[in-house]
Amino acid sequence: MNFNLTQIPERTVRPRTHGLTMVMDKGLSTQEAKNLMDVGLPHVDIVKLGFGTSFVTPNLKAKLEVYREHNMPVYFGGTLFEAFLIRNQVDDYISVCKEYGVSYMEVSDGSITIPHSEKCGYIEKLSKHGIVLSEVGSKDAAHIIPPYKWIELMRAELAAGAEYVIAEAREAGNVGIYRGTGEVREGLVQEILTQIPEEKILWEAPQKAQQLYFLELIGCNVNLGNIAPHEVIALEAMRIGLRGDTFELYLDKKV
Repeated sequence: MNFNLTQIPERTVRPRTHGLTMVMDKGLSTQEAKNLMDVGLPHVDIVKLGFGTSFVTPNLKAKLEVYREHNMPVYFGGTLFEAFLIRNQVDDYISVCKEYGVSYMEVSDGSITIPHSEKCGYIEKLSKHGIVLSEVGSKDAAHIIPPYKWIELMRAELAAGAEYVIAEAREAGNVGIYRGTGEVREGLVQEILTQIPEEKILWEAPQKAQQLYFLELIGCNVNLGNIAPHEVIALEAMRIGLRGDTFELYLDKKV
């Protein structure tokens, strides 16, 4: 940190196993990726190339090299995995990840429907080639999954080899663990936490109010994802009580 302040909560440091910040890159240029690393490197743990953007991103290898030079894990969005899967090209997906030096992989079924046992099989298969993050929840706002089912799915996917389970929200934060308004489905979240270790869950939380909810519920070292590149520093300040929303969270006494 740049100067000394007391009563600052202890943050985990890279390489972290919890307290993760996953940034969503929806099409940054190579220079913008360099800028992100220049400012955000201490605070970013994983970069996701959102949905299928990696397929159409110019100079993809050059951008990935920027992240690689900073030892920044990168993975392709789950929608790309689903695009390969629905075309019966899972082995091609693995080959693409190897070709581009991507060792993190997301397995999701938010846009397509597959038997859960089959999804777990893909998790197990991909975990032999890299670190798997599996996403639970549908991108269809009308598809409401009851809490017991979220728990059942998350538990099975961790057992199949996923390093983390991602709680679906989309980039807008208005499905899955959130209502259409962006409001947190608090009962769902709290029930999940009775059965699934919080350090194994990556909560997609693109909106500030959503980030605040999880910081207040779990603490400064909660795993948060789908963070916009320009919000990395603001989020880190909020994590440690240096933004108005969390200013009093960690103070022993008020002035």
